[in-house]
Amino acid sequence: MVGLKPPEVPPTAAVKFISAGTAACIADLCTFPLDTAKVRLQIQGEVRIPRSTSAMEYRGVLGTLSTMVRTEGPRSLYSGLAAGLQRQMSFASIRIGLYDSVKQLYTPKGAESTGLAARVLAGCTTGAVAVACAQPTDVVKVRFQANGAMPESARRYSGTVDAYRTIAREEGVRGLWRGTLPNIARNAIVNCGELVTYDLIKDALLRTQLMTGKDGTRGTRLGAIPVPATLNPWVCPTDNIPCHFVAAFGAGFCATVVASPVDVVKTRYMNAGPGQYRNALSCLLALLMQDGLAGFYKGFVPSFLRLGSWNVVMFISYEQLQRIAVLARTPQS
Repeated sequence: MVGLKPPEVPPTAAVKFISAGTAACIADLCTFPLDTAKVRLQIQGEVRIPRSTSAMEYRGVLGTLSTMVRTEGPRSLYSGLAAGLQRQMSFASIRIGLYDSVKQLYTPKGAESTGLAARVLAGCTTGAVAVACAQPTDVVKVRFQANGAMPESARRYSGTVDAYRTIAREEGVRGLWRGTLPNIARNAIVNCGELVTYDLIKDALLRTQLMTGKDGTRGTRLGAIPVPATLNPWVCPTDNIPCHFVAAFGAGFCATVVASPVDVVKTRYMNAGPGQYRNALSCLLALLMQDGLAGFYKGFVPSFLRLGSWNVVMFISYEQLQRIAVLARTPQS
């Protein structure tokens, strides 16, 4: 993968759309246990497990993971994975795969480069559209991840399909879109934190050519074929995996810092039963009254571990999948 030759022709919107969804699924498979641990820590204080006599069931990331394996079995780490993969194929394909296309729409004609405002607007737009389309999969994923924290007799759903049916039957179709507004707010923030930060860091690395090889060359090789040293509008010789790793790591940290408060409220609201909260604002106020400002950063460590590692795996996979797709369509000379 590292030695793939950067294509001379930029990928199409369809290639980006499919590559984004596939890369997000790969990232979810690698980081899903951390996401489950994050959800359990975020809902801590709402869900009480009779098996435990301590006031706090989960303590830290490793403590949460080990407690889940010990009390629920290893499969609990991937509870809700099916809904999670469904979510990524629909959600990430839109918010990440269409980002570049939407960014170009916001960029004034004749502009030499895309400004920060256009990037932020594109991130907000694709994030909001993605939530509107994929919210039911997110609701089911969160419910399943929280479901295992309940006694077996009190668990609400037996499977993914049963969850969709039960929520629609008991809470109406609107129940599948529960928490849409806080989720739109969260994903507008996350999308900007991830995509805009990744975009800016990557652009800075490419301009300064910091990610060069030890031998002084400015690129990588595909077998014995040297990579062209000329820049093109989509990629340059230093557009390689180390560049993608650094940009993705920075994007994951920024996204976690700005999105954690909204993420906690979103998780609690989507996991709540009918009538527990009047709306997302009442959920926010209840969290503030119960846990104070620190409550907004519950599960921050697993959130960062998950979002940081998710971004690294996703962006590296995304970039390489695009290159594979374009190389497969490009006649070899």
